[in-house]
Amino acid sequence: MKIIGIGGTNGSGKDALSEILARDYGWLFVSSSRDLIIPELKRRGLPLEREQMAALTADWRRRRGKGAVVDKAIEEFKKQSKAHKFNGLVISSLRHPWEADRVHELKGQVVWVDADPKVRYQRIYNRGQGDKDQKSFKQFLAEEQAEKVHTGDEATLSWQGVKDRADIFLTNDTDNLEDFKKTTQKALGL
Repeated sequence: MKIIGIGGTNGSGKDALSEILARDYGWLFVSSSRDLIIPELKRRGLPLEREQMAALTADWRRRRGKGAVVDKAIEEFKKQSKAHKFNGLVISSLRHPWEADRVHELKGQVVWVDADPKVRYQRIYNRGQGDKDQKSFKQFLAEEQAEKVHTGDEATLSWQGVKDRADIFLTNDTDNLEDFKKTTQKALGL
């Protein structure tokens, strides 16, 4: 199984990259937040806030091991592969170095996506997916800083560790999807 894990800053275009791989190259796109975390928070009746999302994934790591989010995505891939043939699995968004390590254990690649903070904030604010996205720019930066490195035990978020383990780096300051697609094709050799 081919696997790519996508990490990056909030609003950088991780899902846009994943959608390109799914739509144009036949990969299964599993969004850790949309497909795994948010449905579980809803099932538990918890608010859809970044703090709740972080707490849930930390709990998964403590209970299921370092690659819990990646392993859950692989379970989804196996389930959906019974009905469809995919060229690979793309998982967005890696938020912990253990997830990057798990992708590498599976002989996959980790891609890091970033963009200017003001561009990213505007993207997130414009998409407005509930309370988790209705923050001021200052709150946005503070929450991002809190997710950058562990603030509790080693199971808590640390996207800097994902960045440190990335194999490929992309910058996405454009809102032109075709331009980003060209950058992606070149970087990934598609």
